[in-house]
Amino acid sequence: MAPVEVQQYDYIVLGGGSGGSGSGRRAAGWYGAKTLIVESGRSGGTCVNVGCVPKKMTWNFASVNENLHAAKHYGYTVPEDVKIDYKYFKERRDATIQRLNGIYERNWGREGIDLVHGRAGFVEPKVIEVTLEDGSKARYTAPHILIATGGRPSIPDIKGAEHGITSDGFFEIEELPPKVAVVGAGYIAVELAGVMGAVGVETHMYIRGQEFLRKFDPMISKTMTERYESVGIHVHRGHQGFKEVQLLRDGKGKDKLLKLIHHDGSETEVNELLWAVGRVPEVEDLHLDIPGVKLNNNGHIVVDEFQNTSVDGVYAIGDVTGQAELTPVAIAAGRQLGNRLFGGPEFKTAKLSYDNIPTVVFSHPEVGTVGLTEPEARQKYGDDQIKVYHTRFTAMYYDLYPAEEKKQNPTEFKLICAGPEEKVVGLHILGLGCGEMLQGFGVAVKMGATKKDFDSCVAIHPTSAEELVTLR
Repeated sequence: MAPVEVQQYDYIVLGGGSGGSGSGRRAAGWYGAKTLIVESGRSGGTCVNVGCVPKKMTWNFASVNENLHAAKHYGYTVPEDVKIDYKYFKERRDATIQRLNGIYERNWGREGIDLVHGRAGFVEPKVIEVTLEDGSKARYTAPHILIATGGRPSIPDIKGAEHGITSDGFFEIEELPPKVAVVGAGYIAVELAGVMGAVGVETHMYIRGQEFLRKFDPMISKTMTERYESVGIHVHRGHQGFKEVQLLRDGKGKDKLLKLIHHDGSETEVNELLWAVGRVPEVEDLHLDIPGVKLNNNGHIVVDEFQNTSVDGVYAIGDVTGQAELTPVAIAAGRQLGNRLFGGPEFKTAKLSYDNIPTVVFSHPEVGTVGLTEPEARQKYGDDQIKVYHTRFTAMYYDLYPAEEKKQNPTEFKLICAGPEEKVVGLHILGLGCGEMLQGFGVAVKMGATKKDFDSCVAIHPTSAEELVTLR
């Protein structure tokens, strides 16, 4: 058999998601590096196709239903049985995603990036082989190869687990299930359970501990768990997993029926089961043993502060490294890597700082956080060096709600300050509008703002955000 021709590039990027795209575009568009992107799925990766973008659109969909409920308190006559055409929404959302897929590919084309669709794996330390969509194979080499293949949702190893869905499958739902079980306590579980609850689906959350969002500040964990319960989401604590999942009836929406068998022998029937129990890196068929790329105990690629793997000329960014698994983090790390590799001597130390990364959970209501949690701050600085400012109130939007509903819609803020200068080392907010609110405060925390700096900023009235610059 004739040897396979090896095509030469300056930069090969494995994965056309946010991080890979950001790095490839920086290398090719800014510095003229001959760049190849290899993508096995739809362009844009997790964020565009089964992550941030469809998630936020679905959050918007659910928020409309909440606003319809609010309308009656403002004097609008809204029927109680407003029909929800979820299939219509899904089709519109899918069309938006498809448009974004095209935008990604057109941007790559404008910047001279070559795109190959297929599954890649190393066959030599600096040579990859791609199995193309037609089954043929092609080989490519470059002095710099970036692994940005991301991750995928994990499914527990129990009998019948395949009858449930993951977050990927969530975005394939065409009809809302009347009753859903969500297993997990992280932000994906909380976001998707919140969506279901907000549109009237009977929602059950199964969590191992007593509260969800346990990696967040205790204020957020406690208040958000209480809030979900107060609006009718059933939180089942101390969940030890299911013994078995049985498919009683296949179908969509109400037609699908599952039986969840608990370890104590009890049973629960639901129309859908959503596994949100973590994600695993996409590394299995990359053959990383050939170049010798090291993995940690969780299967993530080990990298240093410059995104270097254990192999010279091979790099990794994004979810495949397990570092702050957020789209903007992967983009920023990828761009800095592109600068360092191709931008000249002035960029030889370019890298992303992973400190004080702001993030938002699109729950109901939204959660925003940047910096250290209170326990983390006390451990780092000592109890005597920490001062905490806290407030809880009801946003003006809910002033016209009856008293019992006001209680279900808290806004709660916490500032964690360290040292005699009271540097803000943690900021945690939850409530209406916190998603948009956090970005500006994230800049302030990143710049090293102190409580005095917050106090010196004139409040914008009437807003919820003004409470963060008037805390006492």
